[in-house]
Amino acid sequence: MSRVVFVRILFAICLISAFSLTGCTGKKEAPNTDATKTEKKRREVNLAIWAAYLSPEIQEEFTKKTGIEIHVSNYVSNEDLLAKVQAGASGIDVCVPSDYMVDIMNKTGLLQALELEKIPNRTGLDPAFLKQEYDPENKFSLPYAWSTAGFAINRDLFKGTISSWKDLFQNQELSGKISLLDDVREVMAAALKANGFSVNSTVAAELEKAKATLKDVRKRIKMYRSDSIDPLVNKEIAVAHAFSSDALKAAEKTKGQIVYILPEEGGTRAIDNLVVPKTAKNVSEAHELINFLLSKEANVAFVKTMYGGPVVAATRNLLPPELKSNSALFPAPEKLKKFERLKDVGQATRDFDRIWTEIKAE
Repeated sequence: MSRVVFVRILFAICLISAFSLTGCTGKKEAPNTDATKTEKKRREVNLAIWAAYLSPEIQEEFTKKTGIEIHVSNYVSNEDLLAKVQAGASGIDVCVPSDYMVDIMNKTGLLQALELEKIPNRTGLDPAFLKQEYDPENKFSLPYAWSTAGFAINRDLFKGTISSWKDLFQNQELSGKISLLDDVREVMAAALKANGFSVNSTVAAELEKAKATLKDVRKRIKMYRSDSIDPLVNKEIAVAHAFSSDALKAAEKTKGQIVYILPEEGGTRAIDNLVVPKTAKNVSEAHELINFLLSKEANVAFVKTMYGGPVVAATRNLLPPELKSNSALFPAPEKLKKFERLKDVGQATRDFDRIWTEIKAE
């Protein structure tokens, strides 16, 4: 073979090898490029919310409409939520504190102002739930739902009559058959009301009377639990201190065998709110979620499945007749007059916490 022919063959081999390597490199790079694009398109939002306060159907509908995946975590009390946000837990993007906790979180610099122009569905909200004293300009919060706290009775286990907190706390027949919410403010509110005081009292003598009431009933309490649906339905307890939404869900599961009572002395009523913590990482997605949850369609679905009080003005008229006329979901105005919203009690919070620690340690 001549030298010229040899050189030409060698050149051709090198050329073919170069094309082969380029082709291989191309095949390797393509998946990486696609993966990068997929990663960029992936959107998510972290929602901290009360247990049984977001139906799987609503969650799926949001993801279907927006492509944003919701990661849900729960808490048992407003104080539990506060601790989680202060610790930066789970990178929370949206959470649902009650009225007084919005005030506390705002005062401690934990919330960021909402970008209201990104929440057009706010225009459909019922004005009765806007411009509250804890956020008069709705700069940091918008309402999600409202509820009352009373007690639910499983009539399979208790057929007697109780119509007040005093009845509940003094009834010996219910020993070992009662659960109270695992929530310092709600339990103290019940005890304060039983003694004829405001749920927001900071008077030392009144707090001591409430403590004495709770210490007396402590030996008859089976559990402190904020999610009372399962214990009621499973007949672990006869009477549960409960939020209206949970009591109504339990009633549905038992075909009306569980009834919800609004205590004669009154109790607490709450507006739960949608807020965005300052530490939120997915702020755009947070606003999309809030806007979706405040749509008429989502609010109607929420009331029908979760039994929370509606905050969208048009919702009640779109509910089925049995819900529209439900006195537990829509109490008479004269009944609600005795129900108060919890407020930030400032320095007295330490007194509440001290009493709560003593009661739980009994």
